[in-house]
Amino acid sequence: MRKDILNSLLFILIISSCNSLDPISNNLNDDENNNDSSENIIDDCENCIYSYDFEILTLGVGPEGEIVDDPKVPAAYTVKRSDSIYYQGIIGIEIRGESSQNFDKKSYGLETWDEQYNDIDVPLLGLPEEEDWILYGPFSDKSLLRNKLIYELSNQMGRYAVKTEFVELTINYDYKGLYIFMEKLKRDKNRINISKLEEGDIDQESISGGYIIKIDKSDMEDGSYTEYNSFPSQFDLSGEENDDSRINFNYEYPKPGEIHANQKNYIKNYFYEFESSLASDNFKDPVNGYRKYIDEDSFIDFFILNELANNVDGYRLSTYLQKERNEKLVIGPIWDFNLSFGNADYCGGARYDVWCFKFNDRCPGDYWNIPFWWNRLLEDENFVNKLKARWNELRVNTLSDNNILTLIEEQYSFLNNETDIVNKNFNKWKIFGIYIWPNSFIGNNYFEEVDFLKNWIKNRTKWLDESINNL
Repeated sequence: MRKDILNSLLFILIISSCNSLDPISNNLNDDENNNDSSENIIDDCENCIYSYDFEILTLGVGPEGEIVDDPKVPAAYTVKRSDSIYYQGIIGIEIRGESSQNFDKKSYGLETWDEQYNDIDVPLLGLPEEEDWILYGPFSDKSLLRNKLIYELSNQMGRYAVKTEFVELTINYDYKGLYIFMEKLKRDKNRINISKLEEGDIDQESISGGYIIKIDKSDMEDGSYTEYNSFPSQFDLSGEENDDSRINFNYEYPKPGEIHANQKNYIKNYFYEFESSLASDNFKDPVNGYRKYIDEDSFIDFFILNELANNVDGYRLSTYLQKERNEKLVIGPIWDFNLSFGNADYCGGARYDVWCFKFNDRCPGDYWNIPFWWNRLLEDENFVNKLKARWNELRVNTLSDNNILTLIEEQYSFLNNETDIVNKNFNKWKIFGIYIWPNSFIGNNYFEEVDFLKNWIKNRTKWLDESINNL
């Protein structure tokens, strides 16, 4: 029955768009395409900015068609650019996020499905094919740019961050405004590229990877950390061995229900050995100290990106670590920077002249804290020297004020001058001049919001130039 309804929806969607149909839509019901039609979008202009129309029709109306936070509901989708249809097919869609779910403008997670509601890989919007995607709706970030900016900078640094595209989202004929379409972080050859770890991989070599561990809030319904979904650090916030530490490490890959007990023991022991070496008196030893366990360069780049943005959630939430087979621990990719670049009115989040990694000192009562790692690493003069060299290298090009501000100006011009997207978004969401948690600055228009962002960054990089080089 659902399949019949869905096919009817797809037919309606095609008919309603018939004036602009691309030949690609003729393949919609081909068996070969499994009811999902896609085309890699190839453009001559490599650095041009585009936006897409992303239209969604859920199955039916009322409770059956309502998008909720789990489970995903089936829907028909069409993606257009300049009135040309590039993609049509089926998705499962749900509301995503935690605190952001309280916003009127929701963010969504989606999977591309075939007619039987099985996951299928699709190269949506020219991004490498996969099945898991995110429609992020910037709301408290009235510049609309913070996440997109930092992800682009990370990629320019040679550190993978999710690829993104601008879209205008419509759900059941209701215009939702500007969204950022992006990849979901997961193990994949085009995303977090580590080895697949099967439940039976428990021999000495295969058990060493790959793992994805996350420092974040618990994903359990009651918010608890248990042996099932996580393991605690044995060290407190000052680096003393302490079983009551509030730092917890979540199993992200393999998932809690899929990871073997021996694999849990392996990664728990690996983290314990890393933290033990870092807390020890000989932690600086290049052979037997902390460098034995971590990829130092990844920690330096992660530090730079979080400090550049003064990410109020940095280091303590949405922090990914990956362990490839027979390799050291790598930190990253970065994730979730909507409360960065001065867009937080608590715990020093608005300031450009504080260290992000000193969050514990500013907010000692917060439940989610930063591990002792960063204070300890900065006690190592060799780590500090490498950090200084990397920062100064990046400031010449990638993290120069000119490059950062050019990226902002290009996207601002596209959204505000070359298109009518800004006006449409803020006619839908009338939030200028209104406090949206946790705004530190409340602009009266889009120009003021973006101008605040640019000025904050200029002040931040100036402060970091002095502060990093004086470490």
